Amino acid sequence: MTTSSSVRRARRTVRALALLLVLSATVQTGAGADFSAGFMAGYKGGFTMRVTGGVENFATGFPLGVEAGVGFAWMDPGIPMDARHAFINDNTNGTPEETGYAWDIRLDFLYDLKLLKASKTFLFAGVRGSFFTGNFNFVGGNEDFDVTTEQVGLGGGLKGAFAMGRNIDLVISLGAEYFFPATLSGHDTSYGPDGEDVNPREGYDYDDADAAVNQPKFQPSILVGVGYRF
Repeated sequence: MTTSSSVRRARRTVRALALLLVLSATVQTGAGADFSAGFMAGYKGGFTMRVTGGVENFATGFPLGVEAGVGFAWMDPGIPMDARHAFINDNTNGTPEETGYAWDIRLDFLYDLKLLKASKTFLFAGVRGSFFTGNFNFVGGNEDFDVTTEQVGLGGGLKGAFAMGRNIDLVISLGAEYFFPATLSGHDTSYGPDGEDVNPREGYDYDDADAAVNQPKFQPSILVGVGYRF
């Protein structure tokens, strides 16, 4: 996949986030709706940054808040030589260099556990989308290719918001996510978990590609940041 293709995928991710935020905003029919925004950083499969936007008390008697977010994580993309064999050829020349990253979008429902008076502790759960890219470059070997996958997942955890000022909170989030297997695509080859492969290398299948490339699967996370209450 080319750089321009990666940019288009990133733009789709941002547009999807904007749609989630619009959907969150359109449901705030109650006069006492409370809005918030935040930025967090930490670990989720690698160093991660995340921005969020949420709303609470948007419907009378409805106990849940809604929060949408987008994240970006730097990740270990996998095993370069195995990825080359599964997607390109059996050559071994060149010095391998690899980089990996994943965009993710999320939509969560939050329930305030009301554990402490001076802070809020939320139980959250929702749906996820992940857009992973692993780049493998064999310097001197004339091979530079991306392997990509787009996945759906589920996630949940606990989130604490501790007041640091009138409108600013220290936010700590502990959670875990699971992403379902999806088609891995690289160069002119793809491997599907259902066995629907396109131009597979002889002797290789989805299990080989999945073992070579670290598409997101089960990912625990810990993030710390700041939130602002409007």
